[in-house]
Parts: sequence; C-alpha cells; structure tokens
Amino acid sequence: MIAAALASALALAACDSQQAQNVENAADNQADAIDNQADALEQAADNMTGAAAANAENQVDVLEDRADAVRNAGDEKADAIDANK
Repeated sequence: MIAAALASALALAACDSQQAQNVENAADNQADAIDNQADALEQAADNMTGAAAANAENQVDVLEDRADAVRNAGDEKADAIDANK
C-alpha cells in the first residue's frame, strides 16, 4: 500500500491541469476506501478458520484488484484530460 501511495504522489506530480489532478485524487480516494475495506476484511479473516478464512482471503484479493483498477482508471482519465489540452 505504501508503494501505491508513492506511485499516486508521483503520478499527481505528472498532471498538468487541475482538472486532471481532481480526477486522479477522486480515484485515489475511492481506491483508498476499497483498500481500507480489504484491510478490515483481512484482519477479520485472521480470526476465521477453514473455508470461511479462505473465502475471506479471496474477497480481500478481489478488493485489492478492484482498488488497483480504480487507480489505473483514474490515471488513464487524468492522462486523457491532459492529452486533450
């Protein structure tokens, strides 16, 4: 997660326009919320056993993938905004 935050900070520095920064910030905020859900589920999974624990860990993976997808989509939208200026 630290690497994602660092990547987000570097990506923000690459944005030329305020509009692009706003798009990227919104995506990062949404992705952070999803990451927080994944973290909470992962902590809960620590107290589970068997199939319940395995299912929870699978859901953590899904949430983490979703957070990455949201960040990437935000980056692409911000890049498109800057490319059109």
